[in-house]
Amino acid sequence: MAVSSMQAVNIIGLVDYIDEVITVLGESGAFHPDEVGLFYKDLSGFTHLQSKNSYAEPLTNLKAALNLTKRKFPLVDVSDFSPSFEELESFSATTTAQIDSLIEARAQAEAQLEDARRDLNTAEHFAGLDVEIQELVKMQYTKARFGRLPKDSMQKLDAYKDNDFVDFAVCTEDKTHFWGVYFAPKDRAKEIDRIFDGLYFERTELARENETPKETVAALKKEIPQLEKKVKEAKKQIDRYLDENKERITRNLSKLEELYLYSGIRSKALQHGSSFIIVGWIPSENQKALQKRLKKIRSVELDFSDAKNEMDKNPPVKLKNCKFAKPFEYYTEMYGVPKYIEIDPTLFVSITYVLIFGIMFADLGQGLCLSIAGLLMWKLKKMKIGKILFPCGISAMVFGTLFGSVFGFETLLDPLFRLAGFKEKPIEVMASQNTNFIIMGAIGLGIVLLVLAMCLNVYTSFRQRNFGRALFGTSGVAGIVFYGSLVFGLVAEIFLGMHVMTLPYILGLIVFPFILIFFAEPLSNLVNGEKDWQPESWLGYIVENLFESIEVLLGYVTNTMSFLRVGAFVLVHAGMMLVVFVLAQTAGGFWYWMIVVLGNVLVMVLEALLVAIQVLRLEFYEMFSRFYSGEGRPFEPIRIALD
Repeated sequence: MAVSSMQAVNIIGLVDYIDEVITVLGESGAFHPDEVGLFYKDLSGFTHLQSKNSYAEPLTNLKAALNLTKRKFPLVDVSDFSPSFEELESFSATTTAQIDSLIEARAQAEAQLEDARRDLNTAEHFAGLDVEIQELVKMQYTKARFGRLPKDSMQKLDAYKDNDFVDFAVCTEDKTHFWGVYFAPKDRAKEIDRIFDGLYFERTELARENETPKETVAALKKEIPQLEKKVKEAKKQIDRYLDENKERITRNLSKLEELYLYSGIRSKALQHGSSFIIVGWIPSENQKALQKRLKKIRSVELDFSDAKNEMDKNPPVKLKNCKFAKPFEYYTEMYGVPKYIEIDPTLFVSITYVLIFGIMFADLGQGLCLSIAGLLMWKLKKMKIGKILFPCGISAMVFGTLFGSVFGFETLLDPLFRLAGFKEKPIEVMASQNTNFIIMGAIGLGIVLLVLAMCLNVYTSFRQRNFGRALFGTSGVAGIVFYGSLVFGLVAEIFLGMHVMTLPYILGLIVFPFILIFFAEPLSNLVNGEKDWQPESWLGYIVENLFESIEVLLGYVTNTMSFLRVGAFVLVHAGMMLVVFVLAQTAGGFWYWMIVVLGNVLVMVLEALLVAIQVLRLEFYEMFSRFYSGEGRPFEPIRIALD
């Protein structure tokens, strides 16, 4: 539960050597550039070295051209490749122009093929007309309209049977339309067109008017294979070009990507006279290697400072966790990374999330399927959630074994328990006498986790030297004593038959801590050394805090009761599988196993989604809110991601 130790680095040197410095910083893959203004208050006489990234245009143009080819070019190590900017710019322009030319040739061939196919489809609908189209189009006194008419509209033509000019000659038909032609006298063409427009007639332009539709169909059937061949040849030319230039494209693209990223460092550098200054952050473990390389560059001076001494500059945070907890950084980052001296909750999340998920999803068979699904999601799709679901599935298998549930079969493991010396399985979820135990157990788990979260708050508050929050906050020492004493007293009185809620107990361990919480703000200001620690009006403070105190008390209650959902899901899982088996037994025969299988799949998918969300909610709203702010900024080094 820690973050990587960081060092603030200050680099000063002559502008003539800045490119060498930036290359070293970029190749380290561990340098997070920052604003010089954060480290130096007086920046008079300083100017920015670079207002825009000069590599952006050639890189964007090259990537845009390559995207049109639908070919992927992996980024590779090009530390041994040092072309000038002019060479890279020239390569980008030349390659882009050549690819664009090939793409345009392919697009033209594809457009010609598409037009030919469309014209063929249209001409086939009029193949019965044994006359050249231009003879109909050029008629002096009559207009010919080719197109299609919905079949529903064909029946509506009867309404115009008194009009001799409203007639539609059908050539062919498909499922929804009649294809054909109508003729209208030139002086009444507008009137007839309006009638057919009202009948949803769609006009069609016929290609090759100097041929009959039948001749057009025959000609296009000969042309289309030639056009298809032309398209294939255009695609082959693109592939041939890319294959021949693959290495050059890969290296130049990688170099442009690298230098584009490195220019992000240059954009933050400032110049004063003939010198430059760059500031940023590196993990402590990278300090020696970076220092060794930079010292070899002429004129460069370095200054390192531990991030703990630079807290006013808000050091970036790099999470550092063990193999088990690392996948859960995904959830931590979703909420927000910790501040540099704030506790990293990832390990806490990994343990509690897996534990609670396993309890709520408890089933040996379904847990196994979930683990396999998580593993496949990670290995095949690189989905981060897959690495989280794998241990969750293992946890579900453990608790599923404890509850004796395998794909909803509640008695399948009974022989195993008897071999182990048990008369029956440890916990029978569906037994009515165990319901209270499950519910109270869930609340008990919640109480333990809430107290643990409060202890983490005390620890992280002392680390941040916020003694007031550590001692008097609702999740501080006073809050722990108040909450713990109240819970213990109620449990002892109601369930254990012990009379502990005596007047001294109530006054000393419940009332007094609550008074400290009530006056937490002025007391915190006092112990933190604030001069104006008293509120402007004590009466106003008391009245305002009376309402806030009600909210605090309700917060303790609602946070505790939220863990009821853990026990509820244990019962809901068993109940849903019981419904599945009732339906399966009712159907019987072949359908019995079909319903059991489909029911298990449905329950697994539904519960996996619901449980994942509900456990995350418990983490974020019930526990994180007591000890974690997530207001840090992530460590984002300038680094090219090689494929």
